[in-house]
Amino acid sequence: MLVVACIKQVPDTTQVQIDPVTNTLVREGIPFIVNPYDTHALEEALQLKDRFGFRVAALSMGPPNAEAALRKALALGVDEAILLSDRVFGGADTLATSSVLAAAIRRLAEEEEVGLVICGKQTIDGDTAQVGPGIATRLGYTQLTLVDRVEEIDPAGRRIRVRRKLEGRHEIVEAPLPALLTVVRELNRPRYPTVPMRLASDEAPVQVWNNAVLKLDEQGIGLKGSPTWVSGIFSPEREKGEIIGNGVGDPEGTAGLLIERLLAKDLLPL
Repeated sequence: MLVVACIKQVPDTTQVQIDPVTNTLVREGIPFIVNPYDTHALEEALQLKDRFGFRVAALSMGPPNAEAALRKALALGVDEAILLSDRVFGGADTLATSSVLAAAIRRLAEEEEVGLVICGKQTIDGDTAQVGPGIATRLGYTQLTLVDRVEEIDPAGRRIRVRRKLEGRHEIVEAPLPALLTVVRELNRPRYPTVPMRLASDEAPVQVWNNAVLKLDEQGIGLKGSPTWVSGIFSPEREKGEIIGNGVGDPEGTAGLLIERLLAKDLLPL
């Protein structure tokens, strides 16, 4: 059985800057990292490999420099790495992105049974949490989101049981395979690569699939196939904060001042 871990290379958001003239991200000199949620997806795929002997494929869509993210996956122990890279994939929204990723997984399934696809719950650059569910819908796979524990997998019976993290509670769900999981950070602790594996990953092959391989209609992928797009990006202006009263010396008086201020701004119900 093949487990596919979908990963994305994203800009390190601790160092993101916005061009004040163009209102676009300044990419020059900005380091890129593997999306943090995807590192947990990758770790879970590798743990399943350790437990059951499954093969693991790491899959990413992006420009040529996204190969670096896949080499990190190879250094951790994945069996194969595939980069989906083509100019016609560029400018894709979540709908077009899920279409390309689903087509790649479908192609993998022609060669080997795909039992699980694991994605991070969302990316830190888009924060939509739509790509994973979009892949599951296109493939017709069982969709299990916000997974914080894989309770049990029965490969022979083609069943999986997971725990989902919901607001204030957990939910145990059992479902048939193949399935797609989107996972949260509490699922596991990602491993570090060994020095020999890191060195070996430099020589390991990364397959590059373009649209000549996937043969998708160009009207349904990339910018042409994206019904949504970003018209601009900016940092919101924030008013300078104000300190009122003396919360330590006169907490009751300060509370009264705060209530008066909130009432004056019509922020409290009468």
